[in-house]
Amino acid sequence: MNNTTNSALNSFRQVFDYPLFRLGEGTVTLSLILKLLLLFACVLLAEQVLRRYFAIRLLKRTRLDAPLQYGIARIGGYMFILLGLYVALTAVGINLSSLAVVAGAIGIGIGFGLQNILHNFVSGLIILAERPIALGDRIEVGGVAGNVTRIRLRSTEIVTNDNISIIVPNSDFIMHPVTNWSHGDPRVQIRLPVGVAYGTDVEKLRTVLLEVAAGHAKVLKTPAPTVFFEGFGDSALLFELGVWTAEMAHSPRRFRSELNFAIERKLRENHIQIPFPQRDLHLRSGNIVLQQNSGAPGSGSGGT
Repeated sequence: MNNTTNSALNSFRQVFDYPLFRLGEGTVTLSLILKLLLLFACVLLAEQVLRRYFAIRLLKRTRLDAPLQYGIARIGGYMFILLGLYVALTAVGINLSSLAVVAGAIGIGIGFGLQNILHNFVSGLIILAERPIALGDRIEVGGVAGNVTRIRLRSTEIVTNDNISIIVPNSDFIMHPVTNWSHGDPRVQIRLPVGVAYGTDVEKLRTVLLEVAAGHAKVLKTPAPTVFFEGFGDSALLFELGVWTAEMAHSPRRFRSELNFAIERKLRENHIQIPFPQRDLHLRSGNIVLQQNSGAPGSGSGGT
């Protein structure tokens, strides 16, 4: 029984120690690969534990903003992973100097084949370092608007008002203009266009629009709402109601809708007309010649 067991162990040992290929001056075996994978797994697990402890226990005791705490924790975690991989390779006996040629070849391949991934990776580092956007911000980029819920090195997750998660590559935040409604001061001014019929008492209209603004709970008192007279349109006098609010970072569409409902109701109550497009048609005097098609059904040969 012992001989059989020893024979099986020797067979397993030969399989695990069988040289697969040479790497520099060393030989790569199956046992070395398994050890390396185990060390990599330990590094990743240790990074998660340390990052959570570091972010929750230490950074929260500081006066740093929550987005900055998140960025520091993420960057520190990535640095820990790189250091752990270096230690793991050294621990299994792989001479890193012998990987210089292989690393150069891999770098060239990455430069051509994984250019977009590297671009997004570097963009993610820039976002975490400069913090143009942060967790919880209300942003708009490339026609996508929503709240930032997660920032990774390759992509950022945005959740829209319809609870739809959209994954945006980080390079879009570097290459395209980004509207951040939450950056710095969340107060913004929005302007609602209003067109009324010619002949309307414009002072009465101004009073009505200001009453609408004053009656909405989410409109800020300071700065005060303003009514702008934009000009004379083809069919209407053009005005804009300018109000300040902090709702653009939370529910901008609902805020606009509520104000539009209130404006329409107030205009109707005060008998202020919202005109339809109008066109004046001028006919010049002259003779209109009517020709009858001889091939039309029911046409006679002699005519009338």
